[in-house]
Amino acid sequence: MSAVSNDLRKRGKKRYASGHHNKRWKGSRELEVGMQGILITCNMNERKCTAEAFNLLNEYADLLYGPEKLQDDNGSSSEGEEADEEDVDVALKKEVAQLKASGAKQERRFQALDSGANNVIFIKTQNLESDKLVHHILSDLHTTKKKKSRVILRMLPVSGTCKAFQDDMVKYLTTFLEPWFKTPNCGTYQIAFKARNSSHNKRDEIIKSIAGLVGKLNPKNKVDLTNPELTIIVEVIKAVCCISVVKDYTLYRKYNVQEVVKEDTPKPDVNSAQTDTNKDEEKEENDAEETNKQEKKKGEDDNDNNVPQDKKEADEDEGNGE
Repeated sequence: MSAVSNDLRKRGKKRYASGHHNKRWKGSRELEVGMQGILITCNMNERKCTAEAFNLLNEYADLLYGPEKLQDDNGSSSEGEEADEEDVDVALKKEVAQLKASGAKQERRFQALDSGANNVIFIKTQNLESDKLVHHILSDLHTTKKKKSRVILRMLPVSGTCKAFQDDMVKYLTTFLEPWFKTPNCGTYQIAFKARNSSHNKRDEIIKSIAGLVGKLNPKNKVDLTNPELTIIVEVIKAVCCISVVKDYTLYRKYNVQEVVKEDTPKPDVNSAQTDTNKDEEKEENDAEETNKQEKKKGEDDNDNNVPQDKKEADEDEGNGE
């Protein structure tokens, strides 16, 4: 009896696993290596974010590239009239060939795929440059200050994808970064790295390796974390690394469509503000040193050297950790 029940349980598990696998396979439209598109982050409402993304992208794509033309709309009426005069078999074969051709080219210019991370959707693009489209959208929003979305947060173009392993990333970026950074091209840059559902890549090591690669392409390339000309975006999701090089990353609030429409508040001069900040930091360091000296002297006067000495060592360890 137990053998029969075990057999039934095994068969049940097989059926469940098989059905579950088929369901995922049929509906699996996921981000993969070799794709181009746009990563869009949102706040807890991916369904509404997808609808907003399609509306926003199509609005500006129509302006830049014209309305989308579907494959099965080309010349249907004129071909129908000619078919009346042709032999029935020939017309039928022609129609079947057209249906096969249209079915093979059914991809739209925007397709929503599973990114592999929560609150992130991936819009696969077809026959357009995602970096130019996203930059155009943010430029218009920054100029008009007109809010056109409620749940979309950031729109990050993906001009290339590769496997999310350090060796694969460096190999891919060696060629990918040439149009911007290889001699005679050069510029100031920063690297914006983020990993989701991936723990095998260390942020500092990736950034260091990419910076070394950019330096090899042209020694005149310089890092600028305040106002760089170019930003290298590296977004890792599971086993896929999404890459793009964008302009005006700081100006357009890290490509955040909610922030870019806000009115710019007057800011103090960068140099003077930085000088004031440095002075404040120096003052804090001097005050801290003075406090440590006073604590140490007080401890010596009280014949209790261990307490302030331990406090000083703890402060030094904390500073080294930062």
